[in-house]
Amino acid sequence: MKTQWIDELGQRVPLSRQPQDLQTYGRDWTRVYVPRPSAVVFPRHAEEVCEILQFCSQHGIAVVPSGGRTGLSAGAVAAEGELVLSLERLRDLGEVDPFGLTLTTGAGVTNHEVHVHCEHLGLTWPVDLASKGSCQVGGNLATNAGGIRVLRYGHARHWVTGLQVALMDGTLLNLGNAVQKDNVGPDLRQLMIGSEGILGIITRATLRLALLPTDRQVLFLAVDGMEAGLELLRHARIQGRFQLQAFEYMGRNCLEAVIKAQGVPSPFGGSGELPPAAVLIEVEGRLDGELDRWLEQVMAQKLVQDGLVAKSSADINRLWAYRDNITESLGRLGLMHKNDISVEVGRLAEFVHTLEKEVAPTFPGELYLFGHLGDGNLHINVMKPSATDPEEFWDGCHVADMQLYELLHKLGGSVSAEHGIGLLKKSALGFSRGPAEVATMRAVKKALDPEGLLNPGKVFDL
Repeated sequence: MKTQWIDELGQRVPLSRQPQDLQTYGRDWTRVYVPRPSAVVFPRHAEEVCEILQFCSQHGIAVVPSGGRTGLSAGAVAAEGELVLSLERLRDLGEVDPFGLTLTTGAGVTNHEVHVHCEHLGLTWPVDLASKGSCQVGGNLATNAGGIRVLRYGHARHWVTGLQVALMDGTLLNLGNAVQKDNVGPDLRQLMIGSEGILGIITRATLRLALLPTDRQVLFLAVDGMEAGLELLRHARIQGRFQLQAFEYMGRNCLEAVIKAQGVPSPFGGSGELPPAAVLIEVEGRLDGELDRWLEQVMAQKLVQDGLVAKSSADINRLWAYRDNITESLGRLGLMHKNDISVEVGRLAEFVHTLEKEVAPTFPGELYLFGHLGDGNLHINVMKPSATDPEEFWDGCHVADMQLYELLHKLGGSVSAEHGIGLLKKSALGFSRGPAEVATMRAVKKALDPEGLLNPGKVFDL
């Protein structure tokens, strides 16, 4: 590829061709594709983003937007000589509006920084992710991030009032602001949220804030597998007189992985065998003994084998660490194949039963199940056996994936609950979206990016 355009662009905006930068910014947390970007640019404000996109549009240069790169679908991978456009320098962080409870922030501000910025006012942006220290606001919105509190608050799209978006031709759109009521035509903000950077690049966002939960209480409970966990969830929603913030599930081998990789003791103490599974429940508010009464009920009904209740903020952080560190811990233990799926909560038991009986034996490795039980989202991880060749492993996983997606299609589930389609799930798109829907997506893409230069090849091919 001719590189004259790189030199010309480098005279206008900060640009790097350092091999380490190309490797770092050319990939996300997936390790399936080898990053091969031509260069990385680091615009300092939205106008420079537009200048870069206009230049690339005129010269036919493909662009891959890059945020915190914590995605797991290869949605931020540049493997075909594209230009990577990093948003990490768009870091303007405004003051909290105490009347409308909103905050305007640049796309490059991390999720954690937003939380810290609001915390002293007793407020939060209720999009809370295990990767919050690295993931950025722009990426959270481009993928319509979910996270651990969707059960309570819903996805990221519910917590945005305004967006600033750069289109491939260099146009800068200002879509809404901090106004609470704005009912003027189709809502283009929602079109951009969850579009995975194939329609436009989010450069700034005005976020809705919520009251920071007070008197958080966390329970870590041993259960006898998925069906017991679901029965516990049903009991909590119907019999529990409290507001659920999170309801997380993890299988025994996931707990074992965290204990081994992090060098921590069993959450249940002692050196005995871990339970088949565990759930972490977080509730909000002063409960005046209600939580203790509920816990006594479920223990009496033998829905719970063992359990503990956090007594301090340190206890809360310690218990949450078992859940938050699963992905990192599995990554330390070996090469993992990941699926991020969802079904109706009421059909999870049926799904898992069929998964374990019919689909799991076809995967070329051990399954590790964990996820957000309260909203029907499970992370299905497969560990590559040490003796298996990586290419053979990926091929085997792909074959098994087709059976998994057929099961999801049958149950009306989604092949991607949180991480999007990217490159990894393109072959699975048709299991969750019909032909007419995909055709409409292509038409919208064609209208906004007729040459297909923005994050090309992601989600679908033009």
